[in-house]
Amino acid sequence: MERFDVLVAGAGPAGAAAAMHLARGGARVLLADRARFPRDKPCGGGLTGRALLHVPCDVSSVVEHVVDGFVLRAGYRSRVVRRSETPVILMTQRRRLDAFLAEQATSAGAEFRDGAAVTEIVCEADRVTASVGGARIEASYLVGADGANGVVARSTLLGNDIQLGVALEGNVSWREFDPAPYRGTAWVELGVVPGGYGWVFPKGDHANLGVGGWLDEGPRLRFHLAKLAREHGVDPEELTSVRGHRLPMRRLGSSAARGRVLLVGDAAGLVDPLSGDGIYEAFVSARLAADAVLAGRPEEYETALASALDRHAAASWKAKRVADRFPRACLWAVRAPGVFDAVAGLLRGDLAHPSEARRIARPPLKVLSRLARIAPPVR
Repeated sequence: MERFDVLVAGAGPAGAAAAMHLARGGARVLLADRARFPRDKPCGGGLTGRALLHVPCDVSSVVEHVVDGFVLRAGYRSRVVRRSETPVILMTQRRRLDAFLAEQATSAGAEFRDGAAVTEIVCEADRVTASVGGARIEASYLVGADGANGVVARSTLLGNDIQLGVALEGNVSWREFDPAPYRGTAWVELGVVPGGYGWVFPKGDHANLGVGGWLDEGPRLRFHLAKLAREHGVDPEELTSVRGHRLPMRRLGSSAARGRVLLVGDAAGLVDPLSGDGIYEAFVSARLAADAVLAGRPEEYETALASALDRHAAASWKAKRVADRFPRACLWAVRAPGVFDAVAGLLRGDLAHPSEARRIARPPLKVLSRLARIAPPVR
């Protein structure tokens, strides 16, 4: 039986980042993923400024497009156009990003095995054992980074308080699509999918079109995606690599660790309820989990995670209710002075907490806060 200090199951952004931090801290780490790399993952592929504050390495080599502008619409009608003086989101593709991060984890000293599924997990008081690609592995700790459908959470009876959303996306080449309105600009369509929104994100040689919403919207997502495409002048038949994926959203107070097992990223349900983005949360949770493991105090992970993310998550759940019920009010708010600056500041990481955004744009955000009180509760 092979012996490691830490087994990291899943080599997405959360798993690779955790492996990097752990290896740099002197731990012997095995990073494993059931897929062969490079592999693609359905994801908008946006790296917000706040995510970049926590990424454990320079990722500029995999950035394809820089976004500093936004077009927001409600019901495909009236629009608000806003631009930031500095970049807000860097666009990449998960196929490139994840492979690069796994390489960096290897360079940091972790051992990486792709095409090696983690199964047969057994947790004991002083160790964790598992089968990794058929080989029996023993480790002092297990970091679960295997996503919304991962085996680690199921095997350890974690993740029961996760609310699921669902998204569907596809790509269209710039050869089929005029890039001019989308250069440096992310389009966000509010009020077009219950519990979510539609988007058009620019990439290197194509645009990524997608829709996301509540889990029970799954059967209607193809209709929503086709409508989004037509609204942007794209024949839905021209979309390629159309894929769906779940969006795991953690309810405040739900557990992300038990004993020697710590969940990070999507496996812990750390997708932002409002934006559907999880890369920022992946990097933050990876660092906190690694810190707890290296200190030999895994019981401190959940407290640190709540301190780092719960205030943002609570504000996002509240804003999600308003955006779902009152999309035009959200559009009105973005038109008001200071609101876009506040939102962009949160995305860039210039503002550490939603309360700072309220100080910048108090009147319109106060109205939205009142609307949140009468909006339907989260499902």
